[in-house]
Amino acid sequence: MKRWQAPAPEELVYVIGDIHGCVDKLGELLDLIDDDIAQSSGGAGKVVFVGDYIDRGDNSADVLAFVSQATANHPDVILGLMGNHERMMLDFLADPTGSAKRWLRYGGLQTMASYGVGRGLTTDTRSAGDLLDAAGDLMEAMGSDLVDWIGTLPLSWSSGNLWVVHAAADPVVPMEAQQSKTLLWGHDTFLKSDRSDGQWVAFGHQPFENPFAQNGRIGCDTGAVYGGALTAARIDPEGEVRFLSA
Repeated sequence: MKRWQAPAPEELVYVIGDIHGCVDKLGELLDLIDDDIAQSSGGAGKVVFVGDYIDRGDNSADVLAFVSQATANHPDVILGLMGNHERMMLDFLADPTGSAKRWLRYGGLQTMASYGVGRGLTTDTRSAGDLLDAAGDLMEAMGSDLVDWIGTLPLSWSSGNLWVVHAAADPVVPMEAQQSKTLLWGHDTFLKSDRSDGQWVAFGHQPFENPFAQNGRIGCDTGAVYGGALTAARIDPEGEVRFLSA
């Protein structure tokens, strides 16, 4: 059996799983992280969000407002990645009448509702006029600065032998060479084949009943929007991984 080297980021890291508009759970989890940092001798550390701030939950606008402001105010401490749901929203804003209208089926309606737009739309809306109007209304409600911020979110972050991504990484491809589609949407061998380069990948996207750290993978999505907890993986430079959940 392969003996895995422990994850070894250069600093204390908290990796927060998919939020999906669950702003109350986010507040509770950040309080837990603050308490943990206060009791830690390892300094403030880094907080990294894996993306999927929006959709399905009721408070996407509030979550985006908080995360965007927090990353702006504390760029050395707080970092947000892009998730596939942010990518779908950007695609919808750019071309709402094309294939990107699928976003409506994956929680886009709830995100628009959180901004007070999109009334009358359904997952089956096909009217080009209605879709164009909704995209324009959403763009106006969000503001170009926020949309631009989402568009510049990175797809990965690394420290030491730890990488944080939204969905997955191809096990046979170097982390620096991963395709955007894989990082955002996943890879069919990610959970089946182990990496051989000693790199650990912390990820969200796929909800699990319990978080885990095993064989080079750290799963952080515990289905907050489906009634589960919102979870953060706490990873320290000595290789200890613990989980905080709200």
